[in-house]
Amino acid sequence: MKFDKSIAGYHMLVILSEVDGYFDAAEKKVVEKYIKENHPSLINLEVQNRILSTLPKELYMEHFEKVANDFYWQSTLEERNHFINFAFKLVKADHQITKEENIYIDALYNIWDLSVE
Repeated sequence: MKFDKSIAGYHMLVILSEVDGYFDAAEKKVVEKYIKENHPSLINLEVQNRILSTLPKELYMEHFEKVANDFYWQSTLEERNHFINFAFKLVKADHQITKEENIYIDALYNIWDLSVE
């Protein structure tokens, strides 16, 4: 199944918010802002949350990589950079970037072949 870029972005943000084992209220605000600013009418959150809630934690990276690729092939460099800004806001929202969050951010940079400046 290929996900639309808006849904793929939502999945990536939710996984990023969950990998440290705690979904902080500040992280939730970042996800909500992303949806509101980018794709408010395209995402059926109930369906997407059902998919994500049944995803075993050991499959997070596999799913993250898959939706990152889905997003990549449907987006421009500008859209990917805009998304990266949301990803950073999310992982910094609780005032700490965990090892797990860093691994996923690094994976996103590698998948999208972005350089770190």
